[in-house]
Amino acid sequence: MSSKQEVLKCSVTNFTKFGSKRFTMDELASELGISKKTIYKYFNSKEDLVVESVIFLINNFKDDINTIIASQNEPIISVILIYKKGFEYLKHFKPSFIFGLKKYYPKANTIFDDFRDSFVNTTVYNLLYEAKKSGIIKPEVNLNLFCNLYFKRFEEIAFKNNNLFETYSNQELLNHLIVYNLKGITVANYKNNYFE
Repeated sequence: MSSKQEVLKCSVTNFTKFGSKRFTMDELASELGISKKTIYKYFNSKEDLVVESVIFLINNFKDDINTIIASQNEPIISVILIYKKGFEYLKHFKPSFIFGLKKYYPKANTIFDDFRDSFVNTTVYNLLYEAKKSGIIKPEVNLNLFCNLYFKRFEEIAFKNNNLFETYSNQELLNHLIVYNLKGITVANYKNNYFE
């Protein structure tokens, strides 16, 4: 008999790999060696399972973010490391997972969008604000505009048309989507290992 946590972990693995719409409850039950009835004991519907799967992913990423921020005293490096970790997650996602939320599971998509907005507008913004306050970021940089231009919906850019995660390494994507943009807004004498 599988626990709710085991069902959730198996769902997350398969939803991100195949897409939440494509991977069926029958396939989930078969993979776990349980009946669909057991799954419905824990989750009222597939949509509930998808919602909880998204929440599970978000909470894991939040734990990673908090660990990175707590271990770093350099805000620019914190931003880079957070996105590096995020790219590790996204490397295992199929585009159909992200786009399927929007199309088939609006409640899960709203939770994902709210997290993304909060992540960029609060976590990333505050780290950049801290860097600007300490003189690392040029004073003329509009941090709200920068966040909106470079940090919102980058996963849609990476997954649009061709899956960039299949074409380029995580390091190349990190450099082109995050590091080079951050380097452009920092003062000339600021250096870190990622900018070399």
